[in-house]
Parts: sequence; structure tokens; C-alpha cells
Amino acid sequence: MWTSVKKMSDEQRRCELQLMLEHPAFELLLQNAMTNVGSMQPEDVAYSLLSMINLGVPQKSRVVQLYLRACQETLNDFDEKSLSILASCLDRMESTANVDALKHGLRLVIEVRLPMIKSVLAFQTMMRLLGKDMSPDLKRKLVRKAFSMKKQFSLPNAQHMISTMAKMDFYSKPLLDICSQRIVEDLHGTPFNRLLKVMLACREVRYRDLALLTGISDYVASTVDVWTQKEVVIFLSTFESFGFSSGSLMEAFAQKVMANPDTLTLKDLLCVLKVYSSLNYSPQHDRETFLQSLNQTLDFYLPRMSDYQLFKACYCLSLLGYFPSAPIEKLLQGSTLEMLSSRADRHLKKLEQMVQTVHMCLRLDRPVLSQTAGVPACVLGEVTSGHSAENQRLSRVLRRVLSHRADVALQEMVVVENVYFLDAVISKTMINQTSDEEKQAQRMAVLCPAPSAFCFGTTHPRGPLAVKLRHLKILGYLPIMITEQELTCEEKAAQILTERIFTEIPAPT
Repeated sequence: MWTSVKKMSDEQRRCELQLMLEHPAFELLLQNAMTNVGSMQPEDVAYSLLSMINLGVPQKSRVVQLYLRACQETLNDFDEKSLSILASCLDRMESTANVDALKHGLRLVIEVRLPMIKSVLAFQTMMRLLGKDMSPDLKRKLVRKAFSMKKQFSLPNAQHMISTMAKMDFYSKPLLDICSQRIVEDLHGTPFNRLLKVMLACREVRYRDLALLTGISDYVASTVDVWTQKEVVIFLSTFESFGFSSGSLMEAFAQKVMANPDTLTLKDLLCVLKVYSSLNYSPQHDRETFLQSLNQTLDFYLPRMSDYQLFKACYCLSLLGYFPSAPIEKLLQGSTLEMLSSRADRHLKKLEQMVQTVHMCLRLDRPVLSQTAGVPACVLGEVTSGHSAENQRLSRVLRRVLSHRADVALQEMVVVENVYFLDAVISKTMINQTSDEEKQAQRMAVLCPAPSAFCFGTTHPRGPLAVKLRHLKILGYLPIMITEQELTCEEKAAQILTERIFTEIPAPT
């Protein structure tokens, strides 16, 4: 009975409960249940309690409280299955004196019996009950127990283990790696909700696994026609939240957009713009067609977009280096930016940075618009660059690499256009070969971006860094990047920078 009840909707449960309450025999059944609870087997008590929870019987009612007290009295007699059912009940119940007392008792029993538990599902159910506040010692016991059962993990077990760890705020990379590997091995046929649940649980525990994300991305891309457009957009958005560029899926979805751009809803459009611009991705051979398809849909929704939606769309397109006239001119001609800049909320700083990016794109990329337009100075306010702390390791490596080059000047911690922070600028004065008196300066901008500035698992720059690199080139700089990971070993970093710098600067004759 309880399994079928579990599948009911909330409305169905309420109707079922109402019919039961109105049935003439219900009072007699209730009295029998309250009278016979003391003679029932622990498993029957647990199942009966779960059935009442599923039906929606008020948790503070006499019958539910009676069954809770019965569980307390016979808790030591509960076997593994009964404990698992009881844990499932308590996980869904509100805090009361009886519920809290039973939870405490159940935790003690579980800790004592942990070595004897054989069922993975029962173990996971009990883990959820133990909650976020368990002691470090108990967490270590759970990890050891989980590892002892890893060969038993089925695909559902592996999926459920990750969501269980998220619910407990419990991070164990080795255990997550085991579950991730098991999931990747058998992705085919996994439904949308289960895949999404796994990804959201990984994000909640701050776990990123390149093989898992790549596996899910490739699987969804290879079956893209099976999924609804809404499901694919949700996948793309979730991948973006990991900073992961799902190239195969983004390419496949871009082809579908180009084939039929009118199917995108406004919400889908804004999400797609955010994902593709944040991850600095556009189809390799169809960039213009793809961006024109998005712009076609944007033009359709333009009259009904809010000021903030319009601004977000223009910001994303600016990151991609695409500047359609209609939305940008509408953004700049009205009072949209003034209204947005007056917002006093927790996102104001982020908003100011986005406005600054649009301003720099219009000034440096010089898009062709039907009339001259720019971001009003009053909106920009006081422009300041996001200065990073001095990178002493990079400074030492650069001085070491350039120490023998008297013809090269080094400046550290430079701000360009009062916006872009550079870790260093290397300048080399070169004599033009056509004239001994004509000199030109070659400038290199050395950057050490944070790992979050790149797509996860790659050195592909994300949107904000891509714009910075694009603008530095326009301003006459040759960008040279070195990652924080490459700087870990100064000897290796010196070799990397020597190669990157001196392939561009000719050796002195």
C-alpha cells in the first residue's frame, strides 16, 4: 500500500485522506491501529508509520505520536530494513519532542550497527538521517563503510550516493570519484531528472569531475533530438554553472538554433546568450549565422523585454564581440542604463562592471551603428580597475627571465585605460628595418588570471577574460598568459615565459 501511496500527487493524497476520514469504518480502523501497535512487528510499525506520512495524516495526531513512541520502545529490536524505513519516515517529519528523541536514538543505533549493515540502499537512507551535524569521527566511519561497499554500487546507488552526500554537506573526493566513474560507465538511457539531480548535487558539494561532465555532455549531444529544448537549455545552464564548456552539446544545440531560431522562448534566449558568452563559445564554422539567428529572435522579443533583460542581452552579445544595432541603440538611447545604475541592491557592483564592459566594447571594438551612441558618463561613475594583489612569484620569474636583456623594460602592476589590470608590461624598442631612425615599441601584456577565468579543465578564456585579451590587442599589446598552476614551479615557469616572450621578441644581434 505505502508504495502506491508514495506515487500519488499531493492533491491525490489529500483527497484520499479526506475520503478515509469520512468513511464510517475509519474510526474503528484507527482504534484498532492504536490498540494493536504494541503487538506489531517492528517492520509493520515502520511501514504503518511511513504509510501515514505518505497519506498526509497530521504528524501531531495521536495515532502518529503513538507509533513514534512505539518505535522508541522497540528500537533495539529493529532490523536493518526496519531501521531504513524508519529513517526514511523521520527524514520527512517536522521536529517534535518524539521525533527528535527518536532521531537521537536512531543515530546511536546506526553508529553501533554500522559495521553490520549490508544493504547499500539502507545505508544511504540512514546516512541522510544522520544529517549535516555529525561528528568528524562518524564521518570517517561512514567513508570507511562506503568504501567497503563500493563493489556493490549499482548505477542508482552511485547516483543516489552523490545526492545523499549533498544533503549531508558531506565531501569525500575518493568516494565521489568512485560514484562518478560508475555513472560515466552507464549513461545510456539515464532520464533527464536523474542526470540533472546528479549534476546539481555535485555542484552543491562543490565537486567538479572533468570525466563526468564530459561524459554527460557527450551523451546528451549524441541524443540531442531525444531531449526537449527546455531540457537541453537546462543542461547548458547547469554546465555553465560549473564553468564547463560542453563543446559537443553547445555545437549540437547551436545547429538546432540556426535551423529554427523561432522556437526559443525569451527565457531560453537569455539563458543561451548567458551560457555562450560566459564560456566564450560560438560554432567554429557558423559563428555569424549563429549570432544572426540569436539576433533574429532577440529582435522579435525586443518590444516586450524589461530594461534589465535588454541590458543582459546586450552585455552578452558584447562579450561575444557582436553588436546588432536595434537592441544596442535601444539600450543607449533610453534611460535604461540610468535606471539600472540607480539600483541599490547586492548586485550593484557586478552591474557596474557589466556596464563598464559594454562601454569599453563600444569604445574599442567600434561597432557600426546607425548613429553615434555611447554609455553616458554619469552611468559609468568613477571607473577603477580591479587590482589584484602583487604576484611575487611572477615578479621573481620575470626578473630572472629578463635579467640579461638590457634592451627590454619591465613595468609591474600596470593599469591600462583605467580599467584593465596587467601583472606586467614588457616593452622592447625596435628599429624599423626600412629606416635606421624610425623606431617602434613592441609591448607585451603579461597576465596571470585566476583559474576561474578559464573554462574548467582547459586554458580557454571565459567571456570577461576573452574581452580583455581582445581589447589589449586593439590597444597594441601582445597578451602573454601564464596560469597559476604553471607558476607553481618557478624553474618550469621561467622556461614557459622564456619561450612565450622570446618567440615574439627577436634576440639582440
